[in-house]
Amino acid sequence: MTQSPPWHVAATALADAGCDVVIGLPSDEPGLMDAAEAQDRMRVIGVRDQRVGACAAIGHATSTGRPAVLAVESGPSFANTLTGLLEASSLGAPIVVVTTRVPVDEIGRGAFQYTDQAGMAASLTKWRFLVERPQQLVWALRRAVHLAVNGSPGVVLVEIAHEVLHATVEPPAAQGPVRRLRSAAAPEDVRAARELLTTARLPVLLAGGGCATPHAHAGLRRLAEALGAPVFTTAAGRGAFDEQHPLACGLVGLYTTPPADGLLADADVVVAVGSRLEETARMGWDSFGSKRLIHIDATPDAFLAALEPAVALLGDAGVVLDQLLEGLVPSPEATTGRAAHVSSVREEMARRYASPGVDADQDAAPDAAPDPDAALTVRSALGLLQETFDAPTTVVQENGLHDMWGYHFPVLTVGEDTRVIVPGEQTMVGFGLPAAVGAAVADPARRTVLVCGDGALEMSTSALATAAEQRCGITVLVLDNQGYGWPRLLRTTAGADIGATRFRAPSLGPAAVLASGGWTTVVTTTGELRAALAEAAKVTADGRTAVITVPVDDGDVPVGVRGLLGTPEEHTPGTPATAAPASASAPRSPGARPS
Repeated sequence: MTQSPPWHVAATALADAGCDVVIGLPSDEPGLMDAAEAQDRMRVIGVRDQRVGACAAIGHATSTGRPAVLAVESGPSFANTLTGLLEASSLGAPIVVVTTRVPVDEIGRGAFQYTDQAGMAASLTKWRFLVERPQQLVWALRRAVHLAVNGSPGVVLVEIAHEVLHATVEPPAAQGPVRRLRSAAAPEDVRAARELLTTARLPVLLAGGGCATPHAHAGLRRLAEALGAPVFTTAAGRGAFDEQHPLACGLVGLYTTPPADGLLADADVVVAVGSRLEETARMGWDSFGSKRLIHIDATPDAFLAALEPAVALLGDAGVVLDQLLEGLVPSPEATTGRAAHVSSVREEMARRYASPGVDADQDAAPDAAPDPDAALTVRSALGLLQETFDAPTTVVQENGLHDMWGYHFPVLTVGEDTRVIVPGEQTMVGFGLPAAVGAAVADPARRTVLVCGDGALEMSTSALATAAEQRCGITVLVLDNQGYGWPRLLRTTAGADIGATRFRAPSLGPAAVLASGGWTTVVTTTGELRAALAEAAKVTADGRTAVITVPVDDGDVPVGVRGLLGTPEEHTPGTPATAAPASASAPRSPGARPS
């Protein structure tokens, strides 16, 4: 049989398995990126920083549902990916990491750039395997793809020994893409869940990141409508349910917008679909532990973590939702009454927090034209940004202090043509820009919009060059607080010094944007932002990056954070956030990080 170079075999095997992108930095010798470049089925994205590469892989994998391949090498190259892989693991993003191992004869003898990669990544990966013989290569890569996408998706690691890379390998026989397996829950468990829903007073549906397929979206909508039940999502699950639907109530936990928190408090049954119910999803939901939980997930690891379920349904989200609906006969009166109650809650949420270009604190008639000279707040800026979502759009978010306003429906509303990409529970700073690059490359026909803080943008400026090379055309709305807003807020709350939280030197962000061929501006009024967004549409249509900076006030704190700190009242821009009593202990960060 004809023998082939190992990297050619690896690229062919990954392409056969359904992978269509390889992200990384070039190796010293021709490697996986070079072999993938020769494949007409794969696209190669070169980055300047492996951390950026890992986040770009998340953006691509989250957008497509297909595994992204991250190509690195032993030593610092691998270690530099770990922050991004930590986030990928938290999100359940399907990523196949392919790396090398140094010659075995030098291990233990001071081998150059040797590190225990499997050990370093043990807590972040679903599976780790060292390819030590040529005949293992194709099998290991196909198994890696299978494990990355099946069960609870996640990160897998394949190390290829130096000796294998200097051997010859039999080319793989074409086997076709690795399939995502879909299973049904046990019929007796489905019956028990159906009975619980039929007798529930106020069931609430909660969609997580595992509810990402169109099949699951359709099942979630049908179940909600059958029950008249309010639907919430986690941050990672946002987009699973159209927030323009009359039963949509936004996000759960830290990001719940009042008065929707009342629905969560009053619920007696919670149906969690594809969520591990992490801490952020439970923050502020003090009565969560008293609920009867129907938990649907593709992996048993999700069960009995946050709360022991009354019924655990192990299976694919879309399949299990179909099972629940079959034979479900709720009371029409109960369904109608619940839907009417949800409608009244949504109306109150809109009255308090919707801001389509006009800040809710301003006394303006509902149909009044926005004042072009009105000073921008975070809410009004996000409202104006959303007006540009007139075509299929991907919104990428960070998780800094002020941009967390965007997690609050209806400050920002995610319709059926809007896809959302967010960090997971780790909420690394600098996630957004490289994730936006990965998303833009995955689907160039969609508009890609990033909302982030000034600190987050500066942390990943090297991604600007990749965005320019790939002609991504990303619109970036930077909420600029001149430093790190989250630690500043906690220090203010505790009466501590805030000097270290402010940037003293000018930002390098604008210079980096211009150097990479992009366009940037600073706006402070409604009229200026409208004009800037119109210009950004032209710039991004040309494949360039448009960065719009909005200076924001320290007191413009999201409602969920205010509730966490015990200061739920509104704040007027221009005044500091109300601090909790000095004796109160400052809470640890709820997943938010400096930005």
